[in-house]
Amino acid sequence: MKLLIDMNLPPRWVQVLQAEGIEAQHWSSIGLMGAPDREIMAYAAAHGLVVLTHDLDFSAMLAATGGAKPSVVQIRAEDVRPEAIGPALVAALRQMEPDLEAGALVTVEPKRARLRLLPLRG
Repeated sequence: MKLLIDMNLPPRWVQVLQAEGIEAQHWSSIGLMGAPDREIMAYAAAHGLVVLTHDLDFSAMLAATGGAKPSVVQIRAEDVRPEAIGPALVAALRQMEPDLEAGALVTVEPKRARLRLLPLRG
């Protein structure tokens, strides 16, 4: 599993995740800062990446389109620093890796993580 970190999360997430053995790259190293979310989603889908974000727009796009890829991991916390939510995120990624590779929406909160398989259905 390889992660594409959205612009709304700090680039230092790359080093934190790589230290845990998780491949990651930040959008700022690939595309334009002001790129629309749909461009990030298209890039992730074309390159087999899982999007890591703090933005609810990605899950809304999956719901609106009935998309099966890319998988999205959304952090739902006020404090998105790796020191605050990192352990919960890494635990969720490891536990749900097979589902993320198949197509899933994972929501990570400080005390729990939720999984929905893709495509999302009403």
